[in-house]
Amino acid sequence: MNEQLSSVSCPTTTSRAVLGGGIGRRAMGAAQGRVGVGHRLGGQLRRPGRWPWLAGGPGAPRAAGAARGAGGVVVVVESPTKATKLQGFLPASVVLPTKGHVRDLLAKQGSIAVESDSFDMSWTPLAHSREPVQKIREALSAGASRLVLATDPDREGEAISWHLKEMLEEEGLLEGLQVERVAFTEVTKTAVAAAMSNPRAVDVELVDAYRARRALDYLVGFTLSPLLWTKVPGTRSAGRVQSVALRLVAEREQEIEAFRECEYWSVDAVLTAAGPAGAEGGAPFTAGVTHVDGEKLGKTALGSREAAERVEGQLRAAALRVASVKRAEVKQRPAPPFKTSTLQQAASGALGYSASRTMSLAQALYEGKGHSEGLITYMRTDGLFVAPEALADARAFVAREFGDAHVPAKPRFYTRKAKNSQEAHEAIRPTSVARLPSQLPAAVDPAARRLYALIWERYVCFCDARARLALTD
Repeated sequence: MNEQLSSVSCPTTTSRAVLGGGIGRRAMGAAQGRVGVGHRLGGQLRRPGRWPWLAGGPGAPRAAGAARGAGGVVVVVESPTKATKLQGFLPASVVLPTKGHVRDLLAKQGSIAVESDSFDMSWTPLAHSREPVQKIREALSAGASRLVLATDPDREGEAISWHLKEMLEEEGLLEGLQVERVAFTEVTKTAVAAAMSNPRAVDVELVDAYRARRALDYLVGFTLSPLLWTKVPGTRSAGRVQSVALRLVAEREQEIEAFRECEYWSVDAVLTAAGPAGAEGGAPFTAGVTHVDGEKLGKTALGSREAAERVEGQLRAAALRVASVKRAEVKQRPAPPFKTSTLQQAASGALGYSASRTMSLAQALYEGKGHSEGLITYMRTDGLFVAPEALADARAFVAREFGDAHVPAKPRFYTRKAKNSQEAHEAIRPTSVARLPSQLPAAVDPAARRLYALIWERYVCFCDARARLALTD
């Protein structure tokens, strides 16, 4: 096989995109250099079975000049682990990872044209993405007819899909190809199949949100960081997040400095109900003093030890009795399923995990490391929404395991109270509520098992009826 390899242009300089413009606008920039779509070894083209759709069996090259027809599908994800998992679900496709972002702003002044109303942004390929992107180029050039962008279903995932699409369009690799975007919140065969059957275009609004955030990071960081370096030596940078966090810390410090100490006391009595003569009384209980001489005590009313001791003396001299007992039943609504922030808080308190470790373990559970498919839904979310079919499965599980009395009459839904909140993603839940924590395979990391148990228990409690509590006052 000594056919001459075709080649494609590969940009080695920067490209420019417009912050306020449409997503379909072609970025401007010179493309330099040429990169072959395959490599030679001893005069032969080496493609050892990587493209299953090629005519002639695995490893057979496409004939020179062959048109794109009913070729194969190239699916692009972010994580190598997820790529391996999806390859098992989509054996007729080639699934390749980007290993994160593929482009970013140039790390120098002038990357955003602030003097222009369009805020032109200059992007450059990232060094770590060269090999993954080259493999995607090779797969497309080998006769693919469809490119499916299946990066994560959040703003950053949308941005990666947009960047990759822009780069490949500049190189002319998408001519005649069907380019689609799919998103799924759980790495299961059913969810992936449903997503592949319902493709969409790249979400312009999500991409614009990413570009605006990235522009703000850049503009704030390049303005404040040099000042910070001169005032606080050893610091790394200032940016959009650090600046707000610093203000919160400064405001809290001002509140601490403005606080004025105030001494106050409280008086409690440990009491036991008197029983019949010669018999023991009931269980002891604690009662707090709330009124003195018919007047309600404020929080700081007893401002000294002397005042507290006077009240204590009155109590010891008095004949105490129970004037009334009120009993009531109260119902407690279960907490909603986890979102990212509440998962991090719960994992820190219950398991002692840091935020970074929690998210790393959650990523492994989402990708299904040690299991045949993903174990939880997407873990970067601020939504409390649960898919109706998943909620129906959970209610059936609760009825089967705990009885019908534990199933609420109507499915429970939580919504965000904050204005402009985004409910695009589901809450964090198990992909199958019937998969008990004790049933996870041994290959799943023990720390990830504990985190899965936390997520599973929170989700099952959310689907259960309200707790009934007896209140005695």
